[in-house]
Amino acid sequence: MSVLKIHFWGAAGCVTGSKFLVETPSDRILVDCGMFQGLKDMRKRNWEPWPQPPSGIHRVLITHGHLDHVGMLPRLVRDGFKGPICGTAPSLEVARIVLEDSAKIHEEEAERARAEGYSHHEVPLPLYTLEDVRATLALFEPVPKDHWENAGTHVEFCFRSNGHILGACFIEMRIADKHIVFSGDIGRPGDPLLDPPERPKQADVLLLESTYGNKNHPDIDIESSLQEHIHAVIAEGGACIIPSFAVERLQTVMYLLWKLVRANRIPNLPIYVDSPMGENVLDLFERFPHWHKLPMEDYRQMRRQINVITEYRDTWKAIDDRRPKVVVAGSGMLSGGRVLTYLSQLLDRPTTRILLVGYQAEGTRGRNLLEGAHELKIFGKYIPVAAKVIQLDSLSAHADQGELLDWISEITQPPEHIFLVHGEPTAQDALRVKLENEKGWLARIPGLMQTIEINGSFL
Repeated sequence: MSVLKIHFWGAAGCVTGSKFLVETPSDRILVDCGMFQGLKDMRKRNWEPWPQPPSGIHRVLITHGHLDHVGMLPRLVRDGFKGPICGTAPSLEVARIVLEDSAKIHEEEAERARAEGYSHHEVPLPLYTLEDVRATLALFEPVPKDHWENAGTHVEFCFRSNGHILGACFIEMRIADKHIVFSGDIGRPGDPLLDPPERPKQADVLLLESTYGNKNHPDIDIESSLQEHIHAVIAEGGACIIPSFAVERLQTVMYLLWKLVRANRIPNLPIYVDSPMGENVLDLFERFPHWHKLPMEDYRQMRRQINVITEYRDTWKAIDDRRPKVVVAGSGMLSGGRVLTYLSQLLDRPTTRILLVGYQAEGTRGRNLLEGAHELKIFGKYIPVAAKVIQLDSLSAHADQGELLDWISEITQPPEHIFLVHGEPTAQDALRVKLENEKGWLARIPGLMQTIEINGSFL
C-alpha cells in the first residue's frame, strides 16, 4: 500500500482560486490553477509563495477557461513550471483570451499605481505580464474529450463535457486502483447554447463543486422576465444594464435578446454588447461549432443585428445615447471591465435597472449590490445607488442543488471519499447534509491548504 495525496490549494471553503494538486509516489499533477477573487484577504493569496515548488509539478489539467480556474497559470510558469498544460481545444482558446486580458489589466493597474502613488510598494509590479502569458501559451497542449491519456507512471485522465462554458469538462483520473472525478464547474441541463452535462458513472474519490449547494434556481421563463424588464425600462426612459461574464453568459444573454427582437416581443431598441474579451470569445463559437448548439445561421444574423462595441470611445457614445437601451457589458461581478464606466454614469439614476445574471462572490461589487449597498466605489469615487437591482438566478451557468444531485445520479456505488469544493461554507454544509439524508453519502469539506491522504495500490 502507498499513499495518494490531494492538496487543496484553492476553492476550499471558498468559491475562487481552484487548485488541486494530486500527488502519487512518482507524479504530481495540478488540476486547475485559478486566481483568488473577491475579498482583499483572498486576493492577497495570489501573491503568496507556492506551497510546493512549481518546478516539481509534472503537468497541469484545466477543467475550463474561467479566471478562477486558470488565472494563476502565468505565475506558475514564471515561478518554474515547465510541463504541459492540458485542456480541450476550446478551453485553451478561452484561457488564452482570459489570460491576455488579465495580464493587460494587471499591467495597467501597476502603471496607474506608479503614476498616482497609491500603492504601498515603492515600485508596484503586476501579478504577471503579457510576456509571462506568452510563455504560458507555449505550454498549452489540446486534448480531445472522451479519450483516455497517459499522464504519468500510474496515471490516466479523460475530459468529459460538463456544459458549463464552451469547452468545459469534468476530469476523470485513474490512479492505480482509484478512480477520481474532479467535477469542475457543472453546467445546467437547459442551457440555451450548450448541451446538457455528461454524468460520471463511477468515482472512488469525488471532488464536487457546491456553488449553489444550498438552493435551487427559480423555475421561470427567462425570456419573459427579460422582456418584462426591458419594457419597464422603455416606459421609464432609462437603461437596462446587464453585467455579464465575458465567457458564455455574455453570448447567452446576447442570443436571448436577439430572439426577443426577432419574435417582436421587444421593440428594436439599441442593444449594446460592450466587451472586447466577450467579442473574442464569440468568435470561438464559429471556430468550434461542435461544442455548442447555436445554429450558425442564427449566430451570423445575431452578429449582424446587435451593436458590438470594441473601442472605448464607443462606450461613451452608448452612454450618451439618450434613448432607452440595453447594455450587456463585462464583468459579471462588477470587479472590473467596461460595465464600471456605465455604472459610474448611470448607477445614481432611478430609471436604471441592473440585472445580475451570474454568481456574485463575497467581497465583489456585485455581491454588495445584492446585499443592498447604498453606494459603490468606482474609479476612486463613491457613487450612490438609485438604480433598481434584480438578480436573475435562472441564467446562472452553475448547477443548483437539485441539478448537482442529478449529475451524480448515475454513480451507483457510493464513493469512498467525497470532498465538497468551490462553495461558500453555508452552501457546502447544506449540500453535505442533503447528500447524507438523501443518498446516505458522507461528504467532507476540506480546508484551504489542507492535505488529505488516501490509501491506494501503486505497483
